[in-house]
Amino acid sequence: MELVRKISKQIQSWYNNKDKKALLIKGARQVGKTHVIREFFENTECNFIEFNLIEQSEVIGVLQSFTTVNEMIMGLSTLTDKKFIKDDTIIFFDEIQKYKEMVTKIKFLVDEGSFRYILSGSLLGVEITNLESAPVGYMTSYAMFPLDFEEFLQITNISDDVIDHIKQSFKNRKPLMEVINQKLLSLFDQYLVVGGMPEAVSKFAETYNVNDVLKIHEDIIDLYKLDFTQYESVDKRLLLSNIYDIVPAELLKQNKRFIVSDIKKGLHFERVEDSFLWLDNAGVVLTVYNATEPRIPLKLNEKQSLFKLYLSDVGMLTSVYGMSTKTMLLSNDSKLNGGGIYENAVVCELVSKGFNVYYYNSKRNGELDFVIEYNGRLIPIEVKSGKDYKIHSALNNCIMKKYIIQRLTPTAKRLEIFIVWTVICQTVYQL
Repeated sequence: MELVRKISKQIQSWYNNKDKKALLIKGARQVGKTHVIREFFENTECNFIEFNLIEQSEVIGVLQSFTTVNEMIMGLSTLTDKKFIKDDTIIFFDEIQKYKEMVTKIKFLVDEGSFRYILSGSLLGVEITNLESAPVGYMTSYAMFPLDFEEFLQITNISDDVIDHIKQSFKNRKPLMEVINQKLLSLFDQYLVVGGMPEAVSKFAETYNVNDVLKIHEDIIDLYKLDFTQYESVDKRLLLSNIYDIVPAELLKQNKRFIVSDIKKGLHFERVEDSFLWLDNAGVVLTVYNATEPRIPLKLNEKQSLFKLYLSDVGMLTSVYGMSTKTMLLSNDSKLNGGGIYENAVVCELVSKGFNVYYYNSKRNGELDFVIEYNGRLIPIEVKSGKDYKIHSALNNCIMKKYIIQRLTPTAKRLEIFIVWTVICQTVYQL
């Protein structure tokens, strides 16, 4: 089935504005960047021309050598049968990590104004330096992620009316009907098994065969590891693979903070910090840093040497754990050690909504699984996968010490400012 992605609305907004600024869509491999761009413009009346810098390496030579837009168009016209029409043609350069200088050249192309441009690629955070400092006014940038839970629901029989009802229930703090709640919990378990990589979701919608999903995830992981060898020096390749491989094991521990010495005894963070940043910038892991104090702004309390690592897609995490874990999820087996899985799902949801996610841990106050800033408030988030979901001593301690929303009464605090994710009596929702 054809999957509808939320980022299409942002592409639509860029297109409707007739803005001369270039559009950049960035994200990890296999999240569907190329497909969503191509599908959107194939359904418009504009003249859309696509170039892939991996499949058409000649394009790089053209981009390297042109001095005027006419020269660029002349060179590109030899590589396509489509005509370039001024003020109508949208030119899409895909896999631009193969020619990172394109980000700096886009200012010249936008200034000239004859055409509109879309850029996309993987590993942009790694290959393109100073990407976020591209000249203001010349590029609109969006990050793309695997399908979130709401996007996943489109392959189910959950209607838009039901989804709207769920959102209103959360907004108004009203419980759902039990039949809806139980259905959502069942579908969320499916989401933990399948994840949000478009190919895996489409295959599952077609066959409902979890083995097919597992194979797709294995292939994607192999692609990620191939990137380690293509884009990094020999001495770092093994380290990147070792870090990536150990993430699932770290999430099985009671304390899910990543321990660098688990990679190699005696290894110190300072020696390998750039490898962790590489994986995060490539979009294959999500990093949650420690906040030394649960106070706004969290960024000022960030301690980068203490962190948790999660995989960028929860379905890929459960695939690493194997078919037995997926079976236990689908059968609600109480013996499953699922805390890390549910945490991974929550982090994926939060990051895809643009939140900077932290965790807080104190010997005196306890640990808050996650803390975020939302509408000027600090929001702690507890992730529970067992029957102790009513136990949240760290939340209580931080509230009593007035770390969190000091102006509310204790009762109101509990109703308004903290969010508890559980797979027992709460529904799963989007902030």
